[in-house]
Amino acid sequence: MKRIANIAYGVAALALTATPTFAQSADWQKQVARIIGSKQTYPRTAQMRGEEGTARVKVYVGAGGAIERTELVAPSGSSTLDKEALAMPVRAGSVPPPPGGATSVIVPVTWKLL
Repeated sequence: MKRIANIAYGVAALALTATPTFAQSADWQKQVARIIGSKQTYPRTAQMRGEEGTARVKVYVGAGGAIERTELVAPSGSSTLDKEALAMPVRAGSVPPPPGGATSVIVPVTWKLL
């Protein structure tokens, strides 16, 4: 979890979707979470409005590790935070190739003012 002044935000542990493979290791999931989390910001307008929340984003990862697309599966309650949640994986561009081939993961992203 990163702290900037009185703001905390972070990516929670990744939750796998129903992709039927056991090859997705916990280490790979942690790497993906770190990479996507490193792209997170707290949009200034959301800070100024006191907006907080958790968005859940489904991230589709190709066999080579490219982020193919994102999809909002649970909104945060703030359209500004939702847009940021969808943009984070796109900014990352790619992650290490998934051990079991193309897959998708659900990434919960949380913003909280302290």
